[in-house]
Amino acid sequence: MKRRTLGPDGPEVSALGLGCMGMSGMYGTHDDAASIAVIQHALDQGLDFLDTADVYGPHSNEQLVGKAIGDRREDAFVATKFGFMRGADASAPMRINGRPDYVRSSCEASLKRLGLDHIDLYYLHRVDPQTPIEETVGAMADLVRQGKVRFVGLSEPSAATLRRAHAEHPVTAIQCEYSLWTRDPEDGVLDTCRELGVGFVPYSPLGRGFLSGAIRSPEDFPEDDYRRNSPRFQGENFKRNLALVDKVGELAADKGCTPAQLALAWVLGRDPHIVPIPGTKRIRYLDQNIGALDVELDAADLKAIDAVFPPDAASGARYTEPMMSLLRG
Repeated sequence: MKRRTLGPDGPEVSALGLGCMGMSGMYGTHDDAASIAVIQHALDQGLDFLDTADVYGPHSNEQLVGKAIGDRREDAFVATKFGFMRGADASAPMRINGRPDYVRSSCEASLKRLGLDHIDLYYLHRVDPQTPIEETVGAMADLVRQGKVRFVGLSEPSAATLRRAHAEHPVTAIQCEYSLWTRDPEDGVLDTCRELGVGFVPYSPLGRGFLSGAIRSPEDFPEDDYRRNSPRFQGENFKRNLALVDKVGELAADKGCTPAQLALAWVLGRDPHIVPIPGTKRIRYLDQNIGALDVELDAADLKAIDAVFPPDAASGARYTEPMMSLLRG
């Protein structure tokens, strides 16, 4: 397994991670036994960077990851997140809480669910507009001093917030959506990461599965799959985005790889300290994703990709309006 560091001086992890969110809902039905097998297969392959969060499930995904790791703690680098507060009504908008007392209680709860004595990388899932980032990160720094957390991270911060947070305590990595069809971090966030020596972890590097080419119709989604309500997967947006994906598929065929491998190779090539975390519930897709590490894109390849999939080519917002409002805090 190829390795990378999260930032020039950050921890070393597998060059590709595994996003575990879809193993506990969101993308339709789930099978815990199959998901545990996927996680353990990842560890067998040397893929050690596992990503979860307390809100996934909610809570059950952390329990799943903890069970999958079992007695193989030393084989895994575990990242989890806190900050989203979900009420009993799943349809109600989620709230963000970055208050210091919530930082502490969330960490204790995650450690218990994961069955761990420390979390390798602990992210604030979204920036709380009601709590100064210095207070939130200061509480996270206390967890580092207590040995409960090794490294601190943020998810979807603005460049300005990242600078403020990093001044309070070194931020090891930030997590943002980044892929061929979501280039938002190129507005200054990626450059700020490079300047500060912060690692960058793209989630949904395959466009929530769309860039794999396997999704041909909205009807391919189960009834309880949240993508049915995502703007990019509806109506004319779906048709226009599918046309883009088909062009990526043609380039992949010319390159002798799958569309997913081409899309992952593109992300991996943006910076040596980028570690994408594609999610999957199937071993064969996991192995296919790992194969992207052997796909090398030259200048001609990159030019061809940009020609068919330039920035801002995707149609539709990447989230519904309530979720979009929580980005770039």
